Amino acid sequence: MVRARVAALPPGRVDERIWAALLDELPGVSDRTLRSVLRESGRPLSPYVEGVRQNSIEELDRTLSALAHVYESAPRRFQRGIRILVIESKTHADHAARRARPERKPLKEEMAMRIRSWLLYPPMYPQWCALRNRQLSGSSSTVTN
Repeated sequence: MVRARVAALPPGRVDERIWAALLDELPGVSDRTLRSVLRESGRPLSPYVEGVRQNSIEELDRTLSALAHVYESAPRRFQRGIRILVIESKTHADHAARRARPERKPLKEEMAMRIRSWLLYPPMYPQWCALRNRQLSGSSSTVTN
């Protein structure tokens, strides 16, 4: 049902307006499920609709940086929604770090730390991220994908 509804969308980017309409039309469908189906569809998504991707450091940095740019110019009400989205991803990242196999634990802890850093001051995240990546590339860190 969700996949069929997403497939029936007109071509183009899925923004917050379309996102809200889909949630209204699909009662009982979680944000997580809808995001997953939209990502799988290959459609272009606004940063908020795409959410925080945690499948790699690069994807995490890309999506958090995009959200930081949106956050900076968003109305206060929408900023709260973005923060809630990032806080939920932090909860997921913290859980993943606690449950990670020993060889993946440094990566998962790094991802959780990056999300916490975004929450401290979102507009600075892209610059902070560039500095952090430079720091890690100059070290013999065990954080790898």
